[in-house]
Amino acid sequence: MFATTLEHWGYRHIAKPFFFRRDPEAVHDRICGIGKRLGGFTITRAVVRTLFCYQHPMLVQTIRGVRFPNPIGLTAGFDKNAELTQIMPAVGFGFEEIGSVTGESCEGNPKPRLWRLPKSKGLVVYYGLKNDGCEAIARRLRGRRFEIPIGTSVARTNCSETVPIEAGIADYVKAFRAFADIGAYFTVNVSCPNTCGGEPFTTPDRLELLLRALDPIYTYKPVFLKLPADLTHDELDALMDVASRHRVHGLIISNLTKRRDRPTINQTEIQGLDKGGIIGRPVFDPSNDLIAHAYRRINRHLILIGSGGVFSAEDAYEKIRLGAYLVQLATGLIFEGPQLIGEINRGLVRLLKRDGFSSVSEAVGSSVRPC
Repeated sequence: MFATTLEHWGYRHIAKPFFFRRDPEAVHDRICGIGKRLGGFTITRAVVRTLFCYQHPMLVQTIRGVRFPNPIGLTAGFDKNAELTQIMPAVGFGFEEIGSVTGESCEGNPKPRLWRLPKSKGLVVYYGLKNDGCEAIARRLRGRRFEIPIGTSVARTNCSETVPIEAGIADYVKAFRAFADIGAYFTVNVSCPNTCGGEPFTTPDRLELLLRALDPIYTYKPVFLKLPADLTHDELDALMDVASRHRVHGLIISNLTKRRDRPTINQTEIQGLDKGGIIGRPVFDPSNDLIAHAYRRINRHLILIGSGGVFSAEDAYEKIRLGAYLVQLATGLIFEGPQLIGEINRGLVRLLKRDGFSSVSEAVGSSVRPC
């Protein structure tokens, strides 16, 4: 515990002030480069594991045949090109989602495309699905053994050529096929607004067309659908109805928000930032509302993964008790530091014991399901 406290103090008072005075995308790229190098050697992975990792039997779950050593995962968008898969287990993550990966390589939107919102504890993101493309990333990962489950988020290449619905579907199909036998699960990301053509597959009729094209592609992996934060309950119900007719095993709730009027967004620091979506604390409440609604409607028929605004064990536990089996984060890692993952897992064990649960699975949905 002393080491964790010291790590927290060091990040908050030394590393974070240094990072936050610099361009956020440059800092992100530098950190990813360091993580890639640390993951390349057994001894450096061992050092990182000693500093940060915490595991406990109460946190282990097997979901759709996939064993998760703990419920805290790295969300897509952080490790865009799958360069951190060797170091993230040592940091303490129970799973990692790479990408989003698209059919073709993509440079993303013009810079600047990432801004911090320190008072709101969020980020404005306008990357536009920057990645090396499915073929290059698949070659990078093929044949590699992973210590934790690795999910692949697939999306539509950000270019004018994929705006027509048929072309957009073909792009998804190409990325899906490339990873059919790589990794532990799929995420079909239909909720990135920072692209040419926006989010065309968040309507029931177009989602139907997309899932119908993906269904015949053989894969042993469970498939999740990543949804926007700004859905109404009726819109969520309509998309879940479509998902229930196809090979969809779960939902990730949620992606970023486009709404600038969220009460947790400081309006002063958002002024002039009209492009992009917002992630972090401003997504916490809307994602929780959608998680609870989805769980009440589907109970345990679909696996829910909660994402958005997790900065503490209490935040993660709230999503779990609302119906999420697994929880993803990225912004919390940036604001709180790499020791956060161990802090959350340690805190989850404490909270589970406090409430009389013997495992994290027992707590799933406990605050919304009938007594």
